[in-house]
Amino acid sequence: MFDIPDPNTVFPNEYKTSCFLKNVITAPNIHVGDYTYYDDLEHPTEFQQRNVLFNYPEFGDQLIIGKFCAIAAGTKFIMGPANHRISSVTTYPFHVFGGVWAENTPPHLDQLPRKGDIVVGNDVWIGRESVILPGVTIGDGAIVAAYSVVTRDVPPYTLAGGNPARPLKPRFDPELTQLLLAFRWWDLPSEELAATLPLLCEEDLEKVRQVLRARVGQT
Repeated sequence: MFDIPDPNTVFPNEYKTSCFLKNVITAPNIHVGDYTYYDDLEHPTEFQQRNVLFNYPEFGDQLIIGKFCAIAAGTKFIMGPANHRISSVTTYPFHVFGGVWAENTPPHLDQLPRKGDIVVGNDVWIGRESVILPGVTIGDGAIVAAYSVVTRDVPPYTLAGGNPARPLKPRFDPELTQLLLAFRWWDLPSEELAATLPLLCEEDLEKVRQVLRARVGQT
């Protein structure tokens, strides 16, 4: 029997800086997969309060983060209510200040543009102090460089960075990328995953390619 880390614990090791996020999330519109962690020296368990900004579940957008993601300190997810109305003469949010201003304006959340959900795939690494804006999808296996501002989608297994972030290079060639997407190692049963770890950490990509060709072809 393998000694497998428990995805249902808050702190998976003795350092207590990396927090398995799904175990500290309470907002109904934030969904995080197993083993995804946020690393922070000071407040790793306060991710929902400090790192998901302008989150009002009644607005209707969601933050969806897959399994086995690594989210570095200071990363911020900006939810849809952070936006202002831009279809009228002024962007000022009169309604939120009450009084006659509220009487003479539509409800605040009803006026805001809707960009959609933020979706982060599986095995995504997001570098320190990055900012992810509403409506963005980051594909499986992608890497977001530190201090990036992600305003548009990042393809799977792509390194992206900058402000605004743009694709810098694919991590692998198209065939290996497709094999990895088909293999979906993050969905393996826990003991099978443990036995597959040597392959996932193998730096000889041609060896990985050959194994995946055989394994994906069997599914």
